[in-house]
Amino acid sequence: MKSAKRKIKTININGRLVDFSTPRVMGIVNITPDSFFQGSRKQAANEIIERCHQILREGGTIIDVGAQSSSPVSRFLDAKEEAERLTPALKLIRKEFPDAILSVDTFYADVAKEAVEEYGINIINDISGGQIDELMFPVAAQLNVPYILMHMRGTPQTMQTYTHYDNFIQDILYYFSERKAKLNQLGVSDVIIDPGFGFSKTTSQNYELMAYLKYFHIFEEPILVGISRKSMICTLLGITPEESLNGTSALNTAALLSGADILRVHDVKEAVECVKIIKRIKEFDS
Repeated sequence: MKSAKRKIKTININGRLVDFSTPRVMGIVNITPDSFFQGSRKQAANEIIERCHQILREGGTIIDVGAQSSSPVSRFLDAKEEAERLTPALKLIRKEFPDAILSVDTFYADVAKEAVEEYGINIINDISGGQIDELMFPVAAQLNVPYILMHMRGTPQTMQTYTHYDNFIQDILYYFSERKAKLNQLGVSDVIIDPGFGFSKTTSQNYELMAYLKYFHIFEEPILVGISRKSMICTLLGITPEESLNGTSALNTAALLSGADILRVHDVKEAVECVKIIKRIKEFDS
């Protein structure tokens, strides 16, 4: 029996509609000395440029650039510190890749504004869902670029003390319903939903979230899944982030089977292969 066709989702990038008829892979560029996955740390100019070339060469279509580690043991940077670390990299990347779709990973409105206005960044990726900087939502509306709305409680340093929920899945769905409505009221029309794997969630809750990922299609927005080399894999399997590529691919596959539209990853080639395989399987059920 063939399943019902799901409406193809799109986002507007500088007046061009980008669709998710085929899920897209977002490659991570960490301009940080303390990312939880050591292999992703890039600070030298040649390393940053080579990493971006690698993402595009291996089939990634979005480059996500961040300068603040989301690890609970990392130091929390203020907006000025983050900008000082991030903006030279954005300038470098945009000059080298003028046509690439670039996303900036920041929860500061001022950093996002500079990134979009000065360096032509195309997407804002805010892990705090507008909660750390209350100006983020109105600034995102002013900038008129797609906004990645993620679920998290607290800050990266405190998030794991906020893992109690009255009803886990329903509480997260309500969070997205409420915050998406605020964005839409302000005029943000391109919202990408990120359930926030690893943020304010126990290992068990992360797997429950994956099991119910299909419920997030009720928002009729693209769904981003970021589980690359995260502790939900390492804790379950008793391994390190460096050993977690196979587990990452397994979870990326599960996410794609549940209709994920964007995979945010360290390992682009392997994620692209997951996309190709699952797309081929789904051709017989469309």
